Amino acid sequence: MNPILNQNLFLVKEHVGMFKAANNYDIYNPETNEIVMNCRENNLGFFTKMLRFTDYKTMTPFNIEITTVSGEKIISVKRGIAWLRSTVEVFDEKDRLLGTFKQKIFSIGGKFEILDKNERSAATLQGKWTGWDFKFSHEDKQLAQVTKKWAGMGRELFTSADNYVLQIEETVAPDSPLRQLILAAVMCIDMVLKE
Repeated sequence: MNPILNQNLFLVKEHVGMFKAANNYDIYNPETNEIVMNCRENNLGFFTKMLRFTDYKTMTPFNIEITTVSGEKIISVKRGIAWLRSTVEVFDEKDRLLGTFKQKIFSIGGKFEILDKNERSAATLQGKWTGWDFKFSHEDKQLAQVTKKWAGMGRELFTSADNYVLQIEETVAPDSPLRQLILAAVMCIDMVLKE
């Protein structure tokens, strides 16, 4: 696992664009304001691009790679076509399955059950009914929190760009694979629930 994930605080900024099919993000260290990771959706097919501009956008597949600034792969977050609920897979730098996010159909604020690579429950990602705060927890113990950062009225109204602050609790071990799943959670929130 890449040592950059040992940090506990990240700022995820979606690229601004009025007519964009691909979702791209930069991840910053908020203390130094440096970009530490890139998230790119590079290989969109023609039909997926076209559907991204329709009401079927939330059902389209995605494949986002999170890399270091130098291009070293950290994780990839993938989903096929979604019908009623999404199942998102998270892979490590060597394309080995780390875990799966399974969306709960009827939940207020959005909810995912997070399963490890062996299909055992690893955590839950639960949103508030207001839709801006998400908690990553396991056995009533909070592991991380994702909150939406206000970008300003003009930007919020006229673009689809969102900013998120990810805070991982000190209790999550620096070498825990949960850190990779927690980082992937931000992509799940934005691509599945907020698009």
